[in-house]
Amino acid sequence: SEGRKEGRGGAGVMDSPAPPEKVVVLLKATGDAPILKQSKFKVLKTERFLFVSSFLQKNLKLDNVFLYLNSSFSPSLNEYIGSLHEAYNVDGKLIVNYSTTPAWG
Repeated sequence: SEGRKEGRGGAGVMDSPAPPEKVVVLLKATGDAPILKQSKFKVLKTERFLFVSSFLQKNLKLDNVFLYLNSSFSPSLNEYIGSLHEAYNVDGKLIVNYSTTPAWG
């Protein structure tokens, strides 16, 4: 294997960028919203909250979806998932309630 050289003790591994950090997002249906088959996902910290909204609209085939954190408020779609997770996680998960009509706030 001529083209493959491995350094001592895996030294080359240290040069690779760290894998992107992800957080657990738990999606919970509220009211008459359809329930997802899978409700727990790992999402990159660098994604914006808009990613969750778009994901739900696409997978549930809805034009509008209302999102809430901890059953109380709706964050800006420009907020980063990592920041929201840091501030509002419950037992290490970011709990996002979703609804087809306004529910809280």
